[in-house]
Amino acid sequence: MILPVILSGGSGTRLWPLSRALYPKQLLPLVSERTMLQETVLRLDTLDDLGPVCCICNEQHRFLVAEQMHEVCKNIGGIILEPMGRNTAPAAAVAAIHALSRFENPLLLILPADHVIRDREAFARAVTAGTDAALSGALVTFGIVPTGPETGYGYIRAQKEGSGTESCYPVVEFVEKPDLAHAEQFVRSGAYFWNSGMFLFRAESYLEELDRTNPAMLALCREAYEKASADLDFLRLDRDAFGACPGDSIDYAVMEKTTHAVVAPLDAGWNDVGAWSALWELQEHDDAANVVKGDVLLHDVRNSYIHAASRLVAVVGLEDQIVVETPDAVLVASRDRVQDVKVIVRQLTESGRREAENHRKVYRPWGSYETVDIADRFQVKRIIVKPGAALSLQKHYHRAEHWIVVKGTALITVGEQEITLGEDQSTYIPLGTIHRLENPGKIPLELIEVQTGSYLGEDDIVRFEDRYGRSGEGDRSGLPR
Repeated sequence: MILPVILSGGSGTRLWPLSRALYPKQLLPLVSERTMLQETVLRLDTLDDLGPVCCICNEQHRFLVAEQMHEVCKNIGGIILEPMGRNTAPAAAVAAIHALSRFENPLLLILPADHVIRDREAFARAVTAGTDAALSGALVTFGIVPTGPETGYGYIRAQKEGSGTESCYPVVEFVEKPDLAHAEQFVRSGAYFWNSGMFLFRAESYLEELDRTNPAMLALCREAYEKASADLDFLRLDRDAFGACPGDSIDYAVMEKTTHAVVAPLDAGWNDVGAWSALWELQEHDDAANVVKGDVLLHDVRNSYIHAASRLVAVVGLEDQIVVETPDAVLVASRDRVQDVKVIVRQLTESGRREAENHRKVYRPWGSYETVDIADRFQVKRIIVKPGAALSLQKHYHRAEHWIVVKGTALITVGEQEITLGEDQSTYIPLGTIHRLENPGKIPLELIEVQTGSYLGEDDIVRFEDRYGRSGEGDRSGLPR
């Protein structure tokens, strides 16, 4: 039996401004109508003898991940929450420990949540080709058959001569991202593959090798798992133990040091969607080789990617450019400089700008809210609450709130009183009053919230009850409500 493990902990900074720290690229529908996480789950339908799917994600993404997983997956084997990112080696170790607590030494298929694979049947054939080697104790990595001399990927050199098989080859070495001359040499030789970051191995085989190469990491992962706590449908790893783990990749921690590494070739239209240029390559072009998304007007534009999320974007006289518009940010970049978008994100983060963290529309387990206007001492938001959902029972120290129902029915707690409001009705929540907003109806509840006060930050909240397991005071990550 193969247990898929989906790694969904990345932040996708090079795809800003669509990808944000609290809403990263794997949770976005960048290539199809489904999100990249959902496409990764659906890809598994081509495999046989498949067990429950486990997903490991950042705790801040848990509700979005759970909602998207439940939409496409009928057999979820757990959603494990990382308190902070520690790269792929600790994540795979925790997945292996979790799998061994439920099954007898299963195969683990480790898949990043943010890859594109066009040919699902070829993907299934590659997994099948690697299964025998993995069952015998080998650690299988999937090497992408290169289509050109890419300098943005690491490479795997395989021992093809005398290996006696065409399904898997012994790994000779892992090579860091090369310059163009070396990349061209690698492709000509036929002995090199792009490093995909996908793996197949027995749970015990991986843990045994990790124990040999980095026993301290394995001990901390065991401690983080043993001290983990259940949180609704999630398993929350211990913060102190997991935080002490080195932040190493599977390649660095194990694959480069083991003698049991083999590579299974994969030729399936793979792309890791690492930057905007990848989306330009992947999607359908117009007659001038442009990719256009949204309300866009072009004149004399070629070889460009233009994305309009919320308004008309008009472009004149550009070539080889990326233009991405969202309600709160606009990116303009040369196609050959898109890797540097991460520099912009770093500047935003260092200056404390919210544009690095979240969009203007913020998703919560109960629905979403969107800032419509904000100025000194007031803020206007549009709030949507799912049928049957409720915000936490809470109060604020520094702001009062006015709620006007636009659509649906609202059940509102204000102090000791419960009131029901319909469309075009409103109420007032005085500063310091305990309150809650619920949607008892069968259609989404939409309302306008006007906040007034001396401080309007999302961390001004004291939560008393919450059906989603959130508790205590808010924080500046934008996670309350």
